[in-house]
Amino acid sequence: MPKGVFAESGADLQLAGITKRFPGFTAIEDLNLTIPAGSFFALLGPSGCGKTTTLRLVAGLEEPTAGQVLIGGKDVTKTKPFQRPVNTVFQSYALFPHMTILENVAFGLRRRRISDPVAKAHEALRLVELDHLAARRPAQLSGGQQQRVALARAVVNRPALLLLDEPLGALDLKLRRQMQLELKAIQTEVGLTFVHVTHDQEEAMTMADTVAVMNKGRIEQMGAPEVLYELPSTVFVANFLGQSNLFAGPVVETSTATLGIEVAGARIQVPRSRAQRETGMVTVGVRPEKLTLHATPETIPPGANRLGPGRVTDVSFSGVSTQYLVDIPGAGTIVVFAQNLTSGPVAGLGASVWVAWEADHTFVLADQPPADGRFVDDADTQAIAAQARERMLNELEGA
Repeated sequence: MPKGVFAESGADLQLAGITKRFPGFTAIEDLNLTIPAGSFFALLGPSGCGKTTTLRLVAGLEEPTAGQVLIGGKDVTKTKPFQRPVNTVFQSYALFPHMTILENVAFGLRRRRISDPVAKAHEALRLVELDHLAARRPAQLSGGQQQRVALARAVVNRPALLLLDEPLGALDLKLRRQMQLELKAIQTEVGLTFVHVTHDQEEAMTMADTVAVMNKGRIEQMGAPEVLYELPSTVFVANFLGQSNLFAGPVVETSTATLGIEVAGARIQVPRSRAQRETGMVTVGVRPEKLTLHATPETIPPGANRLGPGRVTDVSFSGVSTQYLVDIPGAGTIVVFAQNLTSGPVAGLGASVWVAWEADHTFVLADQPPADGRFVDDADTQAIAAQARERMLNELEGA
């Protein structure tokens, strides 16, 4: 950041037509994105999707092959990293081991010749509730405390834009969840624009106002966390953001409000407002926690979607819920999450059951269903590596 300049509030970020190519590989393809000032924005995606490259382009650590980066309406595409109103918090905290916590936080202020750096550093440490440890060195703190020091060091500079590159990845589960709530509270209090990069779906949904799901250098879907989860638009989003049961079937009935889709010999009803496609073969989905298990079809509420009968092939207790795998002829293996409201499983291994759910929880995705009806999750590292290799070979052939 320029010397002596504080941002009074967060600035908006605009990426216009951003493309980033490396030799033989395109990491980002024609990315257009606008992040409002003062928001908490999450870029979510698997390894290799381009999210960290995007963050590095915003920070000025990489130059785009094409396109513009604008912060607060100002084009900073050619601006050096230290001249941008941006700070970054990395997964590795990068604290100076020979300095005290107070000296670490005040370091940037002194470099920029900001008046009264010690008082401002104490204020930032109070924000993260660590002012009482100001005289300690980083090695004397826990991982979570070091993470909060790194955050205080970034926030004290009052950047218009704070970039978070998987900052909670090194913490254990309980501490990570605690820090998620603390980060959101701090962002709300200071009013800066936070851009958070992560592969952790829970992390993104817990903290962010808006989530953009990235895949293969493009944004698949963007919106509020609850909208993305309840109404995904593609197979990738449905599978990456939580779990989904997906089926393929033809649209056999259309009314003003609903579609009727044939799946495994049953008629599945879907509200038209929740359908990306309305004709031909379509991909139908429902989340596992929306399903209920029934020993007989007579116990299923009228108007509910239903599939069955099927057989329970696995029962896995996980604390707050139990996961059931149910094999239904023509529909494949269906995953059901049942909250543990009573002692013991609601259906035993090998039991014959029906699955049911409300029509309003069903969605139809934009993807054309595969010819064999089998949906393969392409978010794993091996699949991404194979896709990257294929793109590289295609680009080399076209060169």
